[in-house]
Amino acid sequence: MSKINIAIDGYSSCGKSTLAKRLAQSLSYVFIDTGAMYRAVTLFALQNGYFNNKLSVDSLIFDLNKVNISFQYNAERQASDVILNGVNVENEIRTMEVSNHVSEIAEVKEVRKKLVALQQEMGRQKGVVMDGRDIGTVVFPKAELKIFMTADDEVRAMRRFDELRQEGDSISLAEVRENLKKRDHIDTHRKEDPLRQAEDAIVLDNSNLNQEQQFELALRWANERM
Repeated sequence: MSKINIAIDGYSSCGKSTLAKRLAQSLSYVFIDTGAMYRAVTLFALQNGYFNNKLSVDSLIFDLNKVNISFQYNAERQASDVILNGVNVENEIRTMEVSNHVSEIAEVKEVRKKLVALQQEMGRQKGVVMDGRDIGTVVFPKAELKIFMTADDEVRAMRRFDELRQEGDSISLAEVRENLKKRDHIDTHRKEDPLRQAEDAIVLDNSNLNQEQQFELALRWANERM
């Protein structure tokens, strides 16, 4: 059975990473969370004061060579943690502060160029499950399986709200709704590699599916292409 690359794209809080991790574990593939890579750059920008009312793009571009991102397997979570310049930042990159700025970072052409090159190198040997916004259209345009995930806006907001509350973040559902609305607009309207469904992608609307149901569906699609 030959190895393939699986590209999973879609809107925020559709469960892309959850599905991608489960598929990778089941197939003994490598899981790459590209959203986490953009979050790591966002954290770097926040730590270095590049957000003063608006993003200082020139400063960020000048210092991009100082950004080193890697992944380290966490046996307790059975998943990979994000390492930024030698420091484990898995928890820090999941905060609402990072969420509020990550789409701005993802608009920067030079950031995208740097991270896409890293992602393409990671998938050169096949056997990779990668999720993000432009995987099937830009990173792996020839991926053997492309899935485009979506869900009802309110379902997505509740999922994200519950996730943040479990992590101890004090935030309102209204704030979560506004954050998702803002990110959707930026992701779909940005000049560089906007979020869009690849022509050969299969749509997975999981508004009324649980994690097990969507996993079984995606796994069947993967097995059909291997």
